[in-house]
Amino acid sequence: SSQLSSLPLHILLYVNGIYYIFYFLATLAMIIYKSQVFSYPDDLLAPDLAMLFLMGVLEVPRLYLGFKGNLTEAEAPLGLSLGLTVGSVLLCVYLLLWQTYVLWADVLLNALLLSAYGLESGLKVTAIAAFLS
Repeated sequence: SSQLSSLPLHILLYVNGIYYIFYFLATLAMIIYKSQVFSYPDDLLAPDLAMLFLMGVLEVPRLYLGFKGNLTEAEAPLGLSLGLTVGSVLLCVYLLLWQTYVLWADVLLNALLLSAYGLESGLKVTAIAAFLS
């Protein structure tokens, strides 16, 4: 039997996991910085932090299901991971566009993450198509 799992997808999931740790810590540090330096409204600090932590909670099953689906050549976990990626993209867009204060570093970090999500989604769709054929 031929091996259908995708090595580029596996590498990208791994790199994305490492990058997300950096992204989470950097974004958290920037929110703390912005709350100290700027007049950050107290009622808007909690939603920004909640979105970041929700994104962190969503990232764990997204990556796990992506790895599992790719390694076991199963469409269902990979499809679920793709669905969770949509949620992560929406949260990333929130942090890019609708956060209370957006610094150039926020734009850079979110642009890199959105690019990785896009590339990863394309590889997931390709892997699912290979598993189904």
